[in-house]
Amino acid sequence: MKASSYPLFTQKNDPSDAEIISHKLMLKAGLIRQQSTGQYSFLPIGYRVLKKIENIIRDEMDSIGSAEILMPSVQPSELWQESGRWGTYGLELLRLNDRHDRKYCLGPTFEEVITDLVRKDLNSYKQLPLNMYQISTKFRDEIRPRFGIMRAREFIMKDAYSFHINEKCLDNWYQNYKDAYNNIFKRLQLDYTMVDADSGNIGGSKSNEFHVLAEAGEDDLLIDEKGIGTNFEIAKAKYGSNDIEKIVNENNLIHKKGIEVGHIFKLGDKYSKSMGLSIADADLNVNHLQMGCYGIGVSRIVAAAIEQNYDEKGIIWPKSISPFQFALIEIDGHKNESVRSFSNEIYQTMKRNSVEIILDDRNAKLGNKLHDWELMGVPNIAIIGKKEAQNNIVTFKKRSGSEKESLSADQLISKLDTD
Repeated sequence: MKASSYPLFTQKNDPSDAEIISHKLMLKAGLIRQQSTGQYSFLPIGYRVLKKIENIIRDEMDSIGSAEILMPSVQPSELWQESGRWGTYGLELLRLNDRHDRKYCLGPTFEEVITDLVRKDLNSYKQLPLNMYQISTKFRDEIRPRFGIMRAREFIMKDAYSFHINEKCLDNWYQNYKDAYNNIFKRLQLDYTMVDADSGNIGGSKSNEFHVLAEAGEDDLLIDEKGIGTNFEIAKAKYGSNDIEKIVNENNLIHKKGIEVGHIFKLGDKYSKSMGLSIADADLNVNHLQMGCYGIGVSRIVAAAIEQNYDEKGIIWPKSISPFQFALIEIDGHKNESVRSFSNEIYQTMKRNSVEIILDDRNAKLGNKLHDWELMGVPNIAIIGKKEAQNNIVTFKKRSGSEKESLSADQLISKLDTD
């Protein structure tokens, strides 16, 4: 990839309407642009980060045997009426009519659609358990969208669903998803915690939330000395108090702020019972299926990662989700053939060694180029000017530090391999 033909949309000035650091840096670094209130387009750099997050999630979902599908975002009202949520979900459910005056909604969640999908094709208990997931756009008509993509009306989410003949099977698969979620957030290289949570309007008997720890988080988390935590809503009922400081002090808890990026639920038969999804088991006993659902806020993770990884220059991406592994900056390559030639030689060498690299061959000053890549958070940066081209070296620096060193191409590859 070469920057001269790659759309980059960095800005010099801080956006005036951004309230938190992730919103400011996503706009300034050219990751997103606002379309309307609570709606954003992902630009090329931001979309690369998003796809890396998606691919880690896909890998872990596939590894436990959950199969990827895709369901329609526009959902018929009849399904929501069956489940009983059409009249209870509230104003966050965006309702609309088609030209035939049939009622639909834009899906904020997909329990009804997946239950209908399974009941149409399930004909034997031997097909169970069933595990399916999708990564798709959801819409929630937030009363006050804020903080950029942190609390947007339109967002990208991974939602998985599982179907089981009994509670024991559900319990086993709930643990499988919990383990997969821990693997996902470890691979994303984020500081996170899992807490007991309230099931809210999704319903069910048990749920757990996964939070990225950051001061910008809107959720209050109370964690004990063993690292076991609850969100504040659960803690109020557990400790019989609405005073968070009293609960913390009396029970030796640690109070942290969290950004909710994942939520998993044991739904039980909440949807299968209301929507008539049942099957006869091996003893011919007819049972409503036990269900679980498992969500991850994919686009929200982009913002949450920034809230944990930034400095005064901009974003510092974890290696696993950086848009590029390496930015190679040439100085005045359009004026100096030796610089241009050596830069291309290093660029091709890196590509042959499967290094995810972008060559900044733009006709721009070194300071502007360096500012852009530090703002966009690429973890490794190398510079080639006249001196470097004459000596067949590059000047290398880490985004997270200030020290520079001179390296040959082989040393550079070794440095990146051991990073």
